[in-house]
Amino acid sequence: MKRTRFFKMLIPDTRIYMIIISAFIIAMAYYNHIIAIIGVFVLAYLIYYNLRISNIRREEWTRYIEGLSSDIDSATKQAILNLPIPLTIIEFDGTITWYNSKFPEIVEKKDLLEKNIQDIIEQFNLKDVLQNKKENINEVNINGRYYKVLYNIIKLSKNHDSNYIIMLYWIERTDYLVIRDKYEDEKSVIGLIQVDNFDEVMQSTEEAIRPMIIAEIDQRLTIWASKINGLIRKYATDKFIVVFENQHLEKLENKKFEILDEIREINLGNKIPITLSIGIGLDGENPQQSGDYANAAKDLALGRGGDQTAVKRSDKISFYGGKTKAVEKRTKVKARVIAYALKQLMEQADSIYVMGHKTSDLDALGAAMGIYRAARNLNKEVYVVLGGSNPSIEVLYDRIMEQDQYRKSIITCEEARMRMDKNSLLIVVDTHRPNFTECPDLLNITENIVVIDHHRRGTEFIENTVLNYHETYVSSTCELVTEILFYMEDKINIEQIEAEALLAGISVDTKNFTFKTGVRTFEAASLLRRAGADTTIVKQLFQDDFDTIVARAEIVKNATITRNAVAISTCSDIKNIQLVAAQAADELLSIRGITVSFVLGKKSDGIIISGRSMGDVNVQLILEKLGGGGHLTVAGAQLEGYTLEEAKNQLEKAIEEYFEEGEE
Repeated sequence: MKRTRFFKMLIPDTRIYMIIISAFIIAMAYYNHIIAIIGVFVLAYLIYYNLRISNIRREEWTRYIEGLSSDIDSATKQAILNLPIPLTIIEFDGTITWYNSKFPEIVEKKDLLEKNIQDIIEQFNLKDVLQNKKENINEVNINGRYYKVLYNIIKLSKNHDSNYIIMLYWIERTDYLVIRDKYEDEKSVIGLIQVDNFDEVMQSTEEAIRPMIIAEIDQRLTIWASKINGLIRKYATDKFIVVFENQHLEKLENKKFEILDEIREINLGNKIPITLSIGIGLDGENPQQSGDYANAAKDLALGRGGDQTAVKRSDKISFYGGKTKAVEKRTKVKARVIAYALKQLMEQADSIYVMGHKTSDLDALGAAMGIYRAARNLNKEVYVVLGGSNPSIEVLYDRIMEQDQYRKSIITCEEARMRMDKNSLLIVVDTHRPNFTECPDLLNITENIVVIDHHRRGTEFIENTVLNYHETYVSSTCELVTEILFYMEDKINIEQIEAEALLAGISVDTKNFTFKTGVRTFEAASLLRRAGADTTIVKQLFQDDFDTIVARAEIVKNATITRNAVAISTCSDIKNIQLVAAQAADELLSIRGITVSFVLGKKSDGIIISGRSMGDVNVQLILEKLGGGGHLTVAGAQLEGYTLEEAKNQLEKAIEEYFEEGEE
């Protein structure tokens, strides 16, 4: 490159020579006019000669370029005419102006000129091209084969009738799509199956009939697996693993996993219906990850009360079933084991922190007071994290704060963040959702986290706990904590106000021992009564003022009835609206013929919904459609960005979807 530049410097432009010669001629004219005149003639000849040579070279270069352009045009035409893929040229209105020989072969038609491309290929959408939404159009179906469409929009010269044309290139992708679909269909899906209430069913069934029930469960599951060409193996008395291909999953989901109903229908002398929890895992990067998905899905199904299927993909979780009540487990072995494990954790901890959910209720506060007593009995430093009072706990909170020992131990979220360290033990009661806790930041300070809850598990939950006591069949978290206290010590050592707080929590969640009340619920209440709980004082904790009672009555009065048994009412501009809405939903169930109730309330930050059920309808599944959750008989949701009327329409739509799914 440097050498070329050097030679260019040695060969200057011809015009420079002419200028130099002209200068010499002018200088020479000063000394000799004759020689200067001769020089002028010579200069004129040189100029003429230079112009002539330049014109000749220009003509030769033009001919060369024209010949080259002709060759390129010829090559381009040949390339387009002999292009091995179908090519179509259309105008902006879709009219076909030209196509190569391959295009009629794929559409199986002839004489396509002046016809509209969308009439020839119905799936082709010309708007996507004109609006330039995509660089290409994928998977256009032409006579059972699939094509990817690439396109160019070309501006023409002015002597054409149209200013633009569109060139369409049809790239066949049928083989690729067949392979892709085959790969998707044949991907392995892993399912883990567990009989929810195996021990309870066996205990309530005569010994001679038990083998028949076990054999019937095994047979029905084996037949179900054979219908989907799956491999099923039993690896424990009440647990199975099944592996099948992904192509069968859609059919199972469309039928809402009818195996749940088939197993529930087994009646060979068993007094309790048999229910399953199924966890399905797929879309993992490898079989191990899909297995982890299946295990997590099964835990979710169990945590939501059982009798349902949870399908976990890499990006979402779906639930099917779950419309029956969770069966109470009469054995207290797990409660004893949990109590022992919790006692060990408390003894090892430097300090203990207890927190419930935001806007605490009597169940959360009562459970926190029970855990507080368990820690104090072990002479441990313990704090209850509470943001303050609210209408639902106001009376109990005021009574607690009158006593010095509690006033010093109840701290705010900010104080807990400052005091807590990684060696502290954090016990979360009455919730399992991180964002619902009183102070979510505490979950990141320590890894020693215990969760005690009775709500049906949602897709969001506290992970990596050292101890998780999650039982959805119990009435309340206070019931669980009462049993823990009983098994921690030979005799319950508890203050009267703490016993009353626990009994109040049980009472509020069972609606005074009406809903979700089992044998163990009454046993826990009996323990608290013997420990000094005064039922009259507990009753006083639920007393309301006059305005609240009037507001509740107004909500009940304005209720409308749908489906002959579902009551829906709305309210706004009411003090303590969240509490009043919940109480009104309970009140509506006392009306003869009403089995489900919903109350919507308008707050400054959105719409709250309280749902209640007698048990035949799962209000949790209905309100989950609106982003809420809870229990089969008690659930709630909060909506943002909706008016009261819009929220009511969304609720009615969710109710219709629920009943339609149940009728399928």
